[in-house]
Amino acid sequence: MTETRPLRPDVRTGPRPDDALPLAGGWAWFRDVDLLRRDAPPLRLRPDDLTDAERGNLCGPRAPLPGTVADRPAIMGILNVTPDSFSDGGLFLDPDKARAHGRALVQAGADILDIGGESTRPGSDPVPAAEEIARTVPVIAALHGDGTGPMSIDTRKADVAEAALAAGAAIVNDVSGLGFDPGLAPLLAARGAPVCLMHAQGDPKTMQDAPAYDDVTLDVFDWLADRIAMAAAAGIARDRIIVDPGIGFGKTVAHNLQLLRDIAVFHALGCPVLLGASRKRFIGVIGGGETPPDRAHGSVAVALHAVAQGVNILRVHDVAETRQALSLHMALIGDARTTRA
Repeated sequence: MTETRPLRPDVRTGPRPDDALPLAGGWAWFRDVDLLRRDAPPLRLRPDDLTDAERGNLCGPRAPLPGTVADRPAIMGILNVTPDSFSDGGLFLDPDKARAHGRALVQAGADILDIGGESTRPGSDPVPAAEEIARTVPVIAALHGDGTGPMSIDTRKADVAEAALAAGAAIVNDVSGLGFDPGLAPLLAARGAPVCLMHAQGDPKTMQDAPAYDDVTLDVFDWLADRIAMAAAAGIARDRIIVDPGIGFGKTVAHNLQLLRDIAVFHALGCPVLLGASRKRFIGVIGGGETPPDRAHGSVAVALHAVAQGVNILRVHDVAETRQALSLHMALIGDARTTRA
C-alpha cells in the first residue's frame, strides 16, 4: 500500500485565482504544498509534484455526511449527559434538561449534536456501557422524535453505539479511534454509519501525565493514516470517515499549538477534518480563563483559525457565539469560486 505523505497545503481564503486549486472542494484554496519531514525542514512542492491520488485527497469534495455542507464548516454542538465532564458536567444529566439544551443548541445554530454519556476529561474513569446507554439513549430518542436534526454519539463502546444508532443517532464519534472496543469497527461497517477517528495518546485516566512525541504533527498524522487503513480493512468506507487530531488528549500546550499551526496537513488524508478545542485548558493558559466557560472567546478565536485552514467541522460548547463569528468570517472571505487575478 502506498504511504500517505504528510502534505500541508499553504491555505488561503477569499476569491480563488485561476491557477489555484480548491481545498476539499470548499471555501479555501492553495497553490503550494509543504511536504513535512522528520529529519529536514518542510519541502515546498507545486501541485504538479503531487500524484493524482494526493491531488484528489487535497482537492476533492468531501462526501456529504449528516449535518455537513460543502461551502462552510459545520458546527457540532456538545451535549454532555454526564456528572463529571470538564466544562459542564452535571448541568444536563437530567434527561429533560438535556433535551431542552439540545434543542437550544440547534436553535442557536448547531448543525449536529454530539451527545456523550462518559467523560473523557484527563483523570476520568471509565463508565460501564449500561450506564452510558441509560444516560444517552433516552435523550437521543427524545430529540430524534422532536426532529431535532443529525446527532452523533460520543462513545468508545460498540454496545453504546449500537443502542444510540437504533435510537436515532447518525454518527459515531470515537475518541479512541477504534482502539478501545474491537466490536465497534464491525458494527460500523455493518451499519454503514459514519465515524470520527480521534487521536489520543494513552487513556483518559493517565493521558496528561507526561505526553511525549518525536514530532507531534507527524506522529498524529501517521497514527490517523494507520487507523483509516484499519477501518477500511474492517469494511468501513473511506467516505464514511472523519478525522480529529485530538487537541488536549495526551498533549501539552506546545503540542496543541503545533497541531493547530499544522492542521491543514490532515486534509491530505482525504477525509473531513474535525476540530474539538472548545474550552480546553490550553486556551486558559494562553489567553486567561480559569474556568471553562471563561474560555469562550479564546475558543472562538481557535475555531476561526481552523476555518481559515479549511477545517470542516467545529465541535464546540458555545454554539451561538461560534455561529455568529463564523457567519461574519465567511461573509468577509467571500465566495472562493469568484476568480481574481
